[in-house]
Amino acid sequence: LTDTSNWEFPDVCKYYFGSFGQWSSLLFSMVSLVGAMVVYWVLMSNFLFNTGKFIYNIVHDINVTDLVPGTNGSNKVICPSAASGQPPQNRSVMFSSGNRTGFELFEEWWDKSQTVPFYLIAILLPLLNLKSPSFFAKFNVLGTVSVVYLVFMVTVKAAHLGIHLEFNWFTENEFFVPEFRILFPQLTGVLTLAFFIHNCVITLLQNNRNQENNVRDLSIAYFLVGLTYLYVGVIIFASFPSPPLSKECIEQNFLDNFPSDDIMSFVARIFLLFQMMTVYPLLGYLARVQLLKQFFGNAYPSLFHVLILNLAIVGAGVAMARFYPNIGGIIRYSGATCGLAFVFVYPSLIYMISLRRAGQLTW
Repeated sequence: LTDTSNWEFPDVCKYYFGSFGQWSSLLFSMVSLVGAMVVYWVLMSNFLFNTGKFIYNIVHDINVTDLVPGTNGSNKVICPSAASGQPPQNRSVMFSSGNRTGFELFEEWWDKSQTVPFYLIAILLPLLNLKSPSFFAKFNVLGTVSVVYLVFMVTVKAAHLGIHLEFNWFTENEFFVPEFRILFPQLTGVLTLAFFIHNCVITLLQNNRNQENNVRDLSIAYFLVGLTYLYVGVIIFASFPSPPLSKECIEQNFLDNFPSDDIMSFVARIFLLFQMMTVYPLLGYLARVQLLKQFFGNAYPSLFHVLILNLAIVGAGVAMARFYPNIGGIIRYSGATCGLAFVFVYPSLIYMISLRRAGQLTW
């Protein structure tokens, strides 16, 4: 008998479909992992940029007023997308008691897409080359702290902003919120990647002390993750001040809807930045195990092999952060691609093949 206790789903695909299943499942698996790592790189670039900008402004006593549509009052919300057609230098006015030349130099060397994505290489590339990711697994508690703080922040912001929803179908209104939009299928790709661990769930759970609790633990994890997504998404959408702003102003990274001097957003970005910096090497480890083990039979054949793979992954992240920092689009397309294979096609085909081999397949 073959021991299948440590088989991941790509191994199952290899068993049922041969070499085609082996390499096609590997391709779709890498799309999901690299897609997630690219999104992480874009988000980390965003968080690092805004964190550095906030600290620089505080240290040098600089007040930057955003020239974008926004609400008034102490709980200000802005609409950065409304200024997307303007040059960056026209989106803010700088009031400084320091040196203007120094500020302009900082703006040149601390740019969200031109420079900051490259600075992350110095931090993350060495971490990706470590042989074991167990060191970073110890910091996973940061994920829980980050989520708890994010839920707290969203709740506080919503309590101050109130609920803003307009469902009147019979009055023409730019702030109208339709219950149905033709673009809703985009959500399927986003949700697929958001919940996607189909290709590495055994690897993630194999070190649990009580293996008999894996199903229970995984069910609880899915429930809590889904509840968090739903709570944050619904509360942010419902409390976004519309009017005066349109719901279309909600950014893909909703923290960008708060001014650069917002303290709660600053703290949230720090939490999320450190969390992602510890999770990113774990994702790289999963990608390394799946790819290099297929080609060389060893997850760490040599430092050279690992370095080449990591340079390719990091290069993809830098390129997307530089030229296409659209996290919604990246998640949507990569999630839809891997979901098509791992969620809809392969499980159905494998189930039918297993029934056929058992003589139980019927119309």
